[in-house]
Amino acid sequence: MTIAFISHPDCLLHENSPGHPESPQRLLAINDYLLSTGLDPALRHFDAPLVTPGQLGRAHDPAYVQAVFDAAPEQGNRALDPDTGMNTHSLRAARRAAGAAILGVDLVMRDEASAAFCSVRPPGHHATRNRAMGFCIFNNVAVAAAHALAEHQLERVAIADFDVHHGNGTEDIFTDDPRVLLCSSFQHPYYPHTGAETRADHIVNVPLPAGTRGDAFREAIRERWLPALDAFRPQLLLISAGFDGHVEDELAQFMLTEADYHWITCELRAVAEAHAGGRLVSCLEGGYALSALGRSVAAHLRGLLGMDTV
Repeated sequence: MTIAFISHPDCLLHENSPGHPESPQRLLAINDYLLSTGLDPALRHFDAPLVTPGQLGRAHDPAYVQAVFDAAPEQGNRALDPDTGMNTHSLRAARRAAGAAILGVDLVMRDEASAAFCSVRPPGHHATRNRAMGFCIFNNVAVAAAHALAEHQLERVAIADFDVHHGNGTEDIFTDDPRVLLCSSFQHPYYPHTGAETRADHIVNVPLPAGTRGDAFREAIRERWLPALDAFRPQLLLISAGFDGHVEDELAQFMLTEADYHWITCELRAVAEAHAGGRLVSCLEGGYALSALGRSVAAHLRGLLGMDTV
């Protein structure tokens, strides 16, 4: 089993603002933990390419894409929204992040990898069709889904989003596209205060209260996500992999552990194997407690590799 690990040094150069929780140390914490546990050699490493404006324009309004390119500062920082900034390297980092997701799709669709994990930043699932928000500039997983539909002529793509925050940007982009099934679990009420009222056959939102522990989280996924995914029979499964629901992460109030992330990864891998020939691409979203992030990503990768333990 070949797991592609897609990243790029450019993703380390993006800075929102001093002290911002979405920092380059996130990727360094992941790399360090994978090396210290001996998991890194089990992965096949790829450099993320730069996404093109045309590829971005399948998921985003082309005018928004151009506005982001134009907003990239030549020096200093610029705020795109109160939580999301750009420095001189941010545009390239954001293009690498979305490009990684596209490369992941291409690798699994060409059977050059069993699955792919995109260790990239900035994250993406809050970026709507025409707005940056919540640390996100381009919606990496949405760009990947749009690429799969357009370039690989797929008819059914599923996105599973287990970040502690609702994937509002992904929902916004695919709200009228039943070719994409979105399953999103999230703390509610909480930022971005969306998703709980959504009613659509191809959007399965699972709002959960603060304090949710692993047993309740797993029960909700079994009852709501898994039947919907099996009924949809996706030809490709994409994951918005946010690890900010970990009990050690102070940006939210879920009580999940590495074991819960390993469990949901194994369940999603089983869905991909049953319906999509195993084709699965995962993109890093949230996760801000650095030690917990490294351990959680390792548990996620062990699940993708078919390992029984975290």
